[in-house]
Amino acid sequence: MDNSTSVGPKETAWKALYITGGVAALIAVIFFRRYLSAELMAFNGFGIFDVPKAAPVTAIEWFTLFQKNKFVGLALLDIFDLVNYALVGLIFLALYAALRKSNQSVMGLATIINIVGTTVYFASNQAFSFLYLSEQYAAATSEMQRYLYLAAGEALLANTHGTGIHISLFLVLLAGLIVSIVMLGSNIFNKTTAVTGILANGFGLGYFILLILAPAISWLPPTLSAPFRIIWYILIAIKLFKLGKDSK
Repeated sequence: MDNSTSVGPKETAWKALYITGGVAALIAVIFFRRYLSAELMAFNGFGIFDVPKAAPVTAIEWFTLFQKNKFVGLALLDIFDLVNYALVGLIFLALYAALRKSNQSVMGLATIINIVGTTVYFASNQAFSFLYLSEQYAAATSEMQRYLYLAAGEALLANTHGTGIHISLFLVLLAGLIVSIVMLGSNIFNKTTAVTGILANGFGLGYFILLILAPAISWLPPTLSAPFRIIWYILIAIKLFKLGKDSK
């Protein structure tokens, strides 16, 4: 019997998913940091963009910034976080494919948690909504229209860093911790990758504990998590590329 036909569309799809996840993990090394907007302001737009020293506070200040430079406005409203969440979503899909045989039910749960977290963030990020409102405000022909758009802008500001943002981050970190624990008990990823993931996501979740108990130092867990997250993504990428190459 000819076995050459045993490699079907399903195996090809897994291979493509591994490669896609590996590429996403490497790109995520650049975009893994949340709130890149703070860095953009701290380094004054890296000498390329005209960035305000402090983020706008009122809706009219945001509208003015968007009219001056749409990219800077979107960046300061954390548009890069949308990229980050999208990349992490691709990574999790590839990890599900890689670890599904190790513990399909738990990996399915982690993947769902990640999808929910990502969906919540996309629904909570106000960057494109502010861009739309700023354009409508600029095109308004009456004071009443401008007033309505300003009121809508102020309402968006109240939710810019609201509960949804924190819920999404918590869910994505929790999913990452669950996946890392599955890695630890599998023979697909080595223990270094698993432990690195546990530290990256475990430290990240510590942010929520300190946010309640000691908000003044709530910045510490993300700082501790950062180097482990970089290493975790790189190790994941290496393994996913290998799985994509070896997939038959």
